Order: sequence, then structure tokens, then C-alpha cells
Amino acid sequence: MNIFENFLALFIEVWNQGILGIDIFQILIGLGIFLVFLLFRGIISKVIINRLKKIAKRTTNKLDDTFVEAMEGPARFFPIVIGFFIASYYLEFSPESQSFIDNLNKSLITILIFWLIHQFIQPVTYLLGGLEKILTKELIGWIVKALKILIFILGAAAVLELWGIKIGPIIAGLGLFGVAVALGAQDLFKNLISGILVLVEKRFKVSDWIIVEGVIEGIVERIGFRSTVIRKFDKSLAIIPNFQFAENAVINVSSTTNWRISWIITLQYDTTIEQLKKVRDEIEKYITSSKDYKISENTEHAVRVDKFSDSSIDMYVRCFTVTDDWSEWLKVKERLALNIKEIVEKNQASFAFPSQSIYVEKK
Repeated sequence: MNIFENFLALFIEVWNQGILGIDIFQILIGLGIFLVFLLFRGIISKVIINRLKKIAKRTTNKLDDTFVEAMEGPARFFPIVIGFFIASYYLEFSPESQSFIDNLNKSLITILIFWLIHQFIQPVTYLLGGLEKILTKELIGWIVKALKILIFILGAAAVLELWGIKIGPIIAGLGLFGVAVALGAQDLFKNLISGILVLVEKRFKVSDWIIVEGVIEGIVERIGFRSTVIRKFDKSLAIIPNFQFAENAVINVSSTTNWRISWIITLQYDTTIEQLKKVRDEIEKYITSSKDYKISENTEHAVRVDKFSDSSIDMYVRCFTVTDDWSEWLKVKERLALNIKEIVEKNQASFAFPSQSIYVEKK
């Protein structure tokens, strides 16, 4: 009997003493409170957020969809923060333990605040859609990424400060480390600055056809911090460092407003003046009467006898097409070529080709 009484007394003593000076009953109540909020977190995830997603999908506006997706993570984290705070508020800790719990609560609240700010950036980008007229879509993406990284760093610094970790010396050390890295990574920073200039100056954008003289020609697929990915016309993929776009001339073929056709037509020397005039006038008439060509002061056409070459009379033809589509431009060129050949043959003239006359002197 004495053994049972001793065990019961020891059990009650341990129960009252608990852990860290908190009796077991309080700990169980605290855990119960926390579990209730974990259950509430599950309800938020499966019911409230899913319902909001369905409502957002019914609208044509993408802003509400983005907002719901962005707030999903913080919304699930919020019950954990509240549950831990209420559970810890109910328990009675020793002064040393209470200081630790207070810092832990402050840390959780700080993480929640900075997480909300971090996630709120993405929906804001939709509200700033008008900035694409000033800045490119890629540059806005870069700015958003930079802001998210900055918020993450500030949040981490705020949490460290709560625990008495001074970030001043850390920043100073990182500054010295950054100088050392910068000296050894000049090409990286050169490419980064060049990439920013490309986006700010709107030299080209994704899906543009560009020509970098002496370097590359193809379609832009992605503009990155250090390099740009270009799909060549043989379907191979090229990764070009961004400094190439700052140090070399870049031709943005996709920005062409009106494609130009510029040809030299060579006619034989036995072509008469009358034939030359008729060929010239009929080619010009075809160009001016066709809907394929842009006729204006800025896109002035020309059909003129140009010069006498070694083996031909050269006629210069220049015109600008209405279309800015490369495939359609090829079709317009083909129609013009066929009509010029028809005009030349109709007027009984002939195209010239390079030739040489050899005279043999007999002795």
C-alpha cells in the first residue's frame, strides 16, 4: 500500500511540476488550443481557399485569381501564428522561458507580415500593367524579382534582430566580400548592366527577330540577367552574353515597318531606248497600281535606268511593301519578279548576264 501511495505522490508531483515549470494539465490545454487552430487551418485550405478559387475563375479578370493564389500560403500560416500565440499566452513560463517564447511569437508575426508583403507584390504587377508602355515586360519581371529578394532579406534581418543578432557587422562583411567578388566577376556585372540597358532602351523583346552583326541571327526566346537565349533559324539554341548587344550593332528585323525590295535588273546592250522606256514605265505602273506596295513620301519608290555596266544596261528598282510579315514579303517579292520577267519578255527585251568578248589576233 505504501508503494502505491508513494507512486501516486510521485505522479502528482511530476504532474504539477510538468515541463519547464509548467504543469502537464496546462501543457495539454495549450496543445489542445494549438490543435484547434491547426484544424481551422485545414478548413481554410480545403473550404475557404478552394471556394475563393472557384469564384475567381468565374470572372474574366486575372487579378482576383492571382490575388487568391498569392494569399494562399500566408492564409494557411496565419492560424499557426494565432494558435501558437494563444496557447503560449495561456501557459505560465519562467522569466527566462517567457523571453524565449515572446521572441518566438514576434518572429512568427514578423515572418507572416513580410510573407504577406512578398506575396502581395505579384497582384500589384497586374495593376501596373500600363507600365509596359514605358518599361518592357521583361524589365518589370526583373524589378519584381529584385523586390521579392529585397523583402526576403529585410524579413530575415528583422527576425535576426529580434534574437539579438546584429546585422551591421554581417552587412559590413558581406560588403567586403562583395567587393572581392566584383573584382573577380567583372564580366558578370558587365552582362547584367548590358541586359538592363537592353530592356530599358527596348532594343528588342521576346519573340523578336534580331541580327547582331558578326555574332548571331535568330528569334529571341528569353532575356536573362546574364545572357539572352536566341533560337537560330536552323532550330539550334544559342546563349549569347548580354555585353554582345551593347558592343555590337543590333538590327531588330521585327521592328521593320515596311519591307524594302531593292533590285538591279540587267538588260542586254542591244535593248533599244524605246524598249527601255516601256519596261521602265510598265514596272512602275505595276508597283503603283498594286495594293502590295506602300506609296508615300517616307516610302518613295524608284524605277530608273541606272548605269551602263561592263556587260549590261542596269535598271534600278526600289519599292516598299505594305506588309511587315516576312513570309508575306517573300510572296510579294515573287509576284514582282514574275511580273518583271513577263514585262521584259513582252517588250522583246532580254536579261543580260556577265560575259566577256575574246578577240584572237591572227598573225
